Amino acid sequence: MYLEKLNPEQRMAVEYGTLDGESHIGGPLLVIAGAGSGKTNTLAHRVAHLVVKGADPRRILLMTFSRRAATEMARRVERICAQVLGANAGVISDALAWTGTFHGIGARLLRDYAEQIGLDPAFTIHDREDSADLMNLVRHELGFSKTENRFPTKGTCLAIYSRAVNSEAALAEVLADAFPWCATWEKQLRELFSSYVEAKQNQNVLDYDDLLLYWAQMVGEPLLAEDIGSRFDHVLVDEYQDTNRLQASILMALKPDGRGLTVVGDDAQSIYSFRAATVRNILDFPQSFSPAANIVTLDRNYRSTQPILAAANAVIDLARERFTKNLRTERESAERPRLVTVRDEADQARYIADQVLENREVGTQLKRQAVLFRASHHSGPLEIELTRRNIPFVKFGGLKFLDSAHVKDMLAALRFAQNPLDRVAGFRLMQLLPGVGPSTAQRVLDQMSDQPSPLSALADIPAPPRTGDDWASFVSTLSQLHAGNAGWPAEIGLVRSWYEPHLERAHEDAASRLADLIQLEQIASGYPSRERFLTELTLDPPDATSDQSGVPHLDEDYLILSTIHSAKGQEWTKVFMLNVVDGCIPSDLGTGTTAEIEEERRLLYVAMTRARDNLDLVVPQRFFVHGQNAQGDRHVYASRTRFIPATLLQFFEACSWPPVRSEAAVTAQARQMRVDVGARMRNMWR
Repeated sequence: MYLEKLNPEQRMAVEYGTLDGESHIGGPLLVIAGAGSGKTNTLAHRVAHLVVKGADPRRILLMTFSRRAATEMARRVERICAQVLGANAGVISDALAWTGTFHGIGARLLRDYAEQIGLDPAFTIHDREDSADLMNLVRHELGFSKTENRFPTKGTCLAIYSRAVNSEAALAEVLADAFPWCATWEKQLRELFSSYVEAKQNQNVLDYDDLLLYWAQMVGEPLLAEDIGSRFDHVLVDEYQDTNRLQASILMALKPDGRGLTVVGDDAQSIYSFRAATVRNILDFPQSFSPAANIVTLDRNYRSTQPILAAANAVIDLARERFTKNLRTERESAERPRLVTVRDEADQARYIADQVLENREVGTQLKRQAVLFRASHHSGPLEIELTRRNIPFVKFGGLKFLDSAHVKDMLAALRFAQNPLDRVAGFRLMQLLPGVGPSTAQRVLDQMSDQPSPLSALADIPAPPRTGDDWASFVSTLSQLHAGNAGWPAEIGLVRSWYEPHLERAHEDAASRLADLIQLEQIASGYPSRERFLTELTLDPPDATSDQSGVPHLDEDYLILSTIHSAKGQEWTKVFMLNVVDGCIPSDLGTGTTAEIEEERRLLYVAMTRARDNLDLVVPQRFFVHGQNAQGDRHVYASRTRFIPATLLQFFEACSWPPVRSEAAVTAQARQMRVDVGARMRNMWR
């Protein structure tokens, strides 16, 4: 039986709202899934169980926080169904068509309902960098880039706009809470955002936030909300603690009575408020659907040892508000987490390098060890030490695949061919041509925008001076793409052929960048159309680029360095955490409000629960500070994080590094030494 391997709590979550022999749509279900409690497995079993009991897989909406997670979930569902349905399982899992991210599902629904909401279904989607570029164009047109006092940058403006949209908060409130240094610009920002929205609509483009905002506005109409909600008998949401108010509003509109709604998450792992996520969504879920809401708590941990869980439970137990749960496990161990006091960051780096190598000698691969930190710059001294000692490492983060110039150029060509009103794509594309600068590109785009057929207008525009044959090739390529003569995915090969001469002219490392473009073609072949490719790649891009990956290590083993945010959902045999001191965790920037301090506490909890067998929290006593008075002490002194007060020390093994030898032992050893200093002095001159 496919449910036999589940523990009682997991099985309760899986079977809730289903009856033998039929599909039954139950009331709202909240699954509080603690760290390492088998959340993904439980959710996959619930979907499979609904299908086995007769639910129509085409009427199941499953939303995760990455497309990869959705793909993995679909695979698990197929494997589970196969145990019951045999050869028919593949057909069933293929019918789970509505599986993806909030943004991806939103994009699909907006195209389906485009006519009803006055949207052109051929809209293109801007990623964050494109959105910032458009914001900057509008900012410049309004004259805000030439103000006497420095106006917020394009990135800051986009961040303010995004926070206001996703938190459903007034602009004044957002500025006061998150961007107080920009509060004096409220009137100008309101004007900027209004013009930014108009520019997007004129160009038929949507940004990330629009995919949720348009969806929320759409289901704000009762008839549309009822129509969309009736398409799905079951709506399941993973990582609910990481949703924002806009996403919660969408769910409430789709399933106002909560019937068929399942949300899974852990309030103790809500750490993304900088993306406007709010822990209130999961904390308030029971009240939102009272008294119908049912809560199932998964508190059996399959990852960490009991001493690690005891320490993590003690840390989170001091939180001001949470769902009560204490993780438990059958993995006993005599080794408590260690609180390691070191003199400074240099000693911290040496300690970790020593321990990492020692662990490797006794059989723990580097890949099974991780060093976590609150902020990316915290790992600087450690990276130097690892490099000096030739210990290979990979740091999570860095340039995204779609942020690299050559990939953005290729995608701009595809986007501009699909939507010739997309000024950001056109502006980027035209400036690849020799002899075309910003003014020329702007003039051409202005001439195109007034015409009913922009690409036909482009063909009639005289070639700008000094472009030569490049202009004719540019116009011809766009016309072929727009007409769709080559077909998909051959179109991307057509773009690459046109782009290669420009790539070689613009980049010295053209050969390595070309490898990315070939990879892009391979990715494209997995999509049924240009529209789906552009949409899904923009919403869920791959991470690595060839100019970033470097030479592979011969032993293919490397230490993991990661921010806590990037480490969420991961696990390692041995975990080290840097700078477990006030000022680093909690961060100096995260202590303004009670809510911020509570999120910092959850960050420490998330870091601690990544460890399977061993956990070291390292506490440097002082930090070197650049710019301090050279005649005084150029260090600041730190204290252990406030999240581990003296009352919790019983859960840790406290130690110092390097080990302190007694004064008597040092004195005795020194008195036994014999050094011929005279001989040394004589040898200095020989």
